[in-house]
Formats: sequence, structure tokens, C-alpha cells
Amino acid sequence: MTLFLKLVFRNRLAAMGAVVITAILLLALLTPILPLHDPDVTATADRFKRPFSDGHILGTDHLGRDLLSRLLHGTRLSLAVGIAAALIAAATGATIGIVAGYFGGRIDNVIMRVVDMLMAFPYILLALAIVAALGPGLMNALIAVAAVNVPFFARNIRGITVGLAGREFIDAATLAGMGHTKIILTELLPNVLPVIVIAMSTTVGWMILETAGLSFLGLGSQPPQADLGSMLGEARSAMISHPHTSVVPGIMIFLIVMSINLLGDGVRDALDPRLRSGALSRPRATTLVDRKGPLPAPTNDLLSIRDLETQFHVGARTYKAVGGVSLAVKPGECLGVIGESGSGKSVTALSVMGLVASPPGVITSGAVYFQGEDLIGAAYETLRKKRGDRVAYIFQDPLSTLHPLYRVGHQLAEAIQSHQKVPNHKARARAIQLLKDVRIPNADSRIDDYPHEMSGGMRQRVGIAMALANDPDVIIADEPTTALDVTVQAQILSLLNDLRRDRGLAIIFITHDFGVIAQLCDRVAVMYAGRIVEEGPTQAVLDAPAHPYTKHLIACVPELGQGRRVLATIPGLPPMVDDLPLGCAFAPRCYKAQDKCREREIQLLGTKPRAVRCLFPEEPV
Repeated sequence: MTLFLKLVFRNRLAAMGAVVITAILLLALLTPILPLHDPDVTATADRFKRPFSDGHILGTDHLGRDLLSRLLHGTRLSLAVGIAAALIAAATGATIGIVAGYFGGRIDNVIMRVVDMLMAFPYILLALAIVAALGPGLMNALIAVAAVNVPFFARNIRGITVGLAGREFIDAATLAGMGHTKIILTELLPNVLPVIVIAMSTTVGWMILETAGLSFLGLGSQPPQADLGSMLGEARSAMISHPHTSVVPGIMIFLIVMSINLLGDGVRDALDPRLRSGALSRPRATTLVDRKGPLPAPTNDLLSIRDLETQFHVGARTYKAVGGVSLAVKPGECLGVIGESGSGKSVTALSVMGLVASPPGVITSGAVYFQGEDLIGAAYETLRKKRGDRVAYIFQDPLSTLHPLYRVGHQLAEAIQSHQKVPNHKARARAIQLLKDVRIPNADSRIDDYPHEMSGGMRQRVGIAMALANDPDVIIADEPTTALDVTVQAQILSLLNDLRRDRGLAIIFITHDFGVIAQLCDRVAVMYAGRIVEEGPTQAVLDAPAHPYTKHLIACVPELGQGRRVLATIPGLPPMVDDLPLGCAFAPRCYKAQDKCREREIQLLGTKPRAVRCLFPEEPV
């Protein structure tokens, strides 16, 4: 609950709304015990007294009734009716939506056609029709407001339920023998409940406004009973001569509706895990840079990463995703970066061109030199000119990086024309040649395919072609073969190797597989908990791994022709990077760990090109 309130109050407007509506609710609750005039007692001799008159802080209305008393009693009534209408509409609409979305088929079709018919009527006309049929009265106005909002909840919840009904956990519940009612109550309802709460928090203000509108027309509360809408209706004849009689309830309606809507936005942000984590925040064009201390000196390498530190600031927590990484590649060289998921490989790669999403990502230290120029903190235009032109990326899942609504030829041509001023026909010809270079058969016809019309291997080749579109100097390949079968994987690796030799490309290849490293890379860097724990020539590391973590990773790779061998596993789990242990991060999982390993930070030591971050490295065989 404390975390929820912190998340709500992180939004200043939501915090202001919460303070205002809380104050109004407290006043409404305390109204019966406050020393107020009777809200229904008339005194024609005191009619239309101005605010701050003796005994009447807000003045009186056309019948001499105290406006403050009627305002507070009317606020109680309006809040009760609005909240009750929201609860009824949410419960009824959610039930309809869940049933329609879960059962689908004819049941869904019949229910949603009825909902569509209701939504076809303007909601205020439908509410008027319901009140006309039931008769004027506050309870009938409540029923009308709830009824016209049921379709809104039903359609929203039905859309969420349809997406959940086909998920594996529903299938598992069905196979376990659970009945429909139990599945709906225990599996579906907990998943849609946050959506229901969010919808209620953002619509209860409008329901109060709709109830006030009906009362304003004389169809809600009836004299002498007062709510905010009826107070406005009674004051409209004196709006010009005695404006305070309409301004007072009007301001209260404004404060209630505005504060509830602002608070609803905060509740939505606090309940939605994507908004709560910042995943849906609009990112900056480049990663935020907040470096402290002197910059490391540049090197003669084509691309040099020096002492890079990248963190994610989420609330009060700091995740040290990359903790002082140094890597470098020369023209025509392939550097492999390997490690478990969460070790910081992808964040390191994205930091090179400022692609880590900010918020919450921040580069806090280090430098990235491309041909001697520091890219960290460079102007957006400088990075934009180099992205995809001098430094290109091949991402893991091309289906998520290729636009599903554009043909692959259009996307390849766009990548070319973003950096080169060439006419459309030349860009298309270049795109066809790129598809041929990556060995896509029938390139002249496949160029007009959409991404979904291609296999996974073909899409990956398109991703490689897009990376090669502007003859870059460096390609950063982030696990481009993970989702491919071994045959296609071998073809992709062979293709990258040929392109590297023919074009002199420098490649940083990120992977989980030491078999891929052995086939493609000249050197390898092993990452763990955001740091390099071992680096050296590929064959030397494979033949004699120095760090226990590297030895374990290599032992996890099956070998053909070696007889029966139990595949090794690494005990435990990688540490959370927001709470790294003192000393060696691998010590809790290492069979060679001693007390010294936990006392202080371990430095990366060794004779170039070999380096290891370990006090007790493995002995060469």
C-alpha cells in the first residue's frame, strides 16, 4: 500500500487531485456533525444574501436557504450517487465483458451486438429515455447513468478478456479440470481487475457530472432535496442578477470532477506495471549522460569502449547494468561477447550509440571512441548521422524490428535514403543487390514481400542486409542467431564471416553460445554482472579458460564424439545488479571462492591480450 501511494504521489497533478478530493470527502463525511443551518428551511426575508453575510458564509438562494449547508449536503448526495453508479456500471459491464470474451463464439456475438446497439445511441439521450420511462427521481437518475456506462465497461473488459482467454495459463486450468466459473473467478478476474479499477477511477468523475446534468434538467433529485445539479438548475434564473447562487455549486462540481480525473491518472500509472516501470515513457532521442571524473584516453582502435558504466534509475533503486566495461575492435576483427542473460551484454552494445532508453537509463562514466571521436554525450545530429551509416546494429528478433505494414524493399530503401541522397529507383536497385549479397533467392520478387511472409532465417538476412545498406565500419550483432535452427544459424554465421573478410567490417558479436564464438570470433570477452571477467584470443580461452565462470560456460556446451559426458550446470543464479555483493560477484556460485574474494573489488589483470578478473584463476592444463 505504501508503494502504491508513493507511485500515485509521484505524479504531482495526481497528488494535487488526491489532496482536493480527500478534503471534499472529509467535509462531506463531517457534514452531519457540523453546526450548519437546516438545508431545507426557507426564509424568504433572507433571500439572495451575498457571501460572507451574517450567519451565511456563502450567502443564500432564492428561497433564503443557506448555500453552505445545501452545498455540503448536496455534495454528499452527488458523491454517493456518482460512486454508486460507477460501482454498478463497473460490476455489470465487467461481468458482461468477461463472459463474452471468455466464451466467445455465438455468446460473444449476441452480447456484443446488443452492446453495440446501446452504444449507437447518444448516451445523454439514452439516459433521458431511461429516466422518462422510470420517472424523475435521484434513484432513477442513478440507474440511468449506470446503464449508459455499462457498454463502455463491457467493451473494454471484453477486449482484455479475449486476449487472456487464449493464453496458456487458461488452457492449463482447463486441462486441470477447473470449471468455467472457477476459471473466470480465479484466473481471469485477477488479471482484469486492475483494468476495471483504472476504468472506474477515470470515469467516476464523469458519472457525477452526468448525474448533475440530469438533476439540472429536473430529472434527478426533487425539491426540497438538494444535489449539485439541482442547485445549478434552481439558480439559472438568477445567474445574471445573483451569480453567486450558481457559481458556488459550479465550482464544487469543477473541483470534484477535476480532482477525481487527476487522481484517476495517477491510479492508472500506479496500477499499470509498464507505466510504473517507465517502459511506456517517451524516451529521449539519446541516452542521458551524467559522467563524473576525467575521461579515459582514446586508443588507436576503430571502436573503443573505455570504462563504460550504464545504470538504470528506477525510483530509489539503481541498477548497475554495466560496471566499467572496456572493449575494442580493429577493422576486419570480430570480437565475441558472451555471458548469461542479464550480464549487461545488450546494454553495453546499446550504450555505444546512445540507444539505451532514458528514462530510466543513464551513462554515468566512461567513453566510447569511434575513430578517435567520443560518442558519449555527442549531439543528437552527430549520433544520427553515424547510426546505421558508420555503426550498424543487427538485433535479435527481426520480426519486432521490421515494420509489419511496410514491404522489406521499402524499409531497405528507407535505410539507404536516410543517409544517402539517391533516387527511388537507385535505392530499390541497391536494396535488391543487398538481398542478393545476403543470399536471399529470387531477390527481385522477395523485395516486395512483407516481413510476415518470410521465414525467420529470411527476416534475419533482411536485418543483416539493412545493417550493410550503407557500408558501415562496425556491425554490432546482438544475438542474431539465437532463435534460428542450427542449419540457418550456420548459414548466417558463414555469411557474416564472408562479409567481414570481403568488406573489412569490424563485428561485435553478442551471444550465449561458445560454439558460435569458436566459429566466428577472433577474440572473446566474457561478461558477468555487468563486468568483463575474462578476455583473450578465442582459441586460447577455449583451450585454457582462466576464470571459473568461463570454465563453467564452456562445460555447458555439448561435444560430439566425446562419449558420455554429464553436461555441467552453474549452481545458483546471477546476482541482482541493484545489490551486487562486495568483491567478486561470482563468489557465491564459485567452488574456488575464499574470504579474500569477498573483501574488495577484483581488478582485471593479466598480460595482453589475456586478462582475467580472479584471485585464484584456473591452472592451464
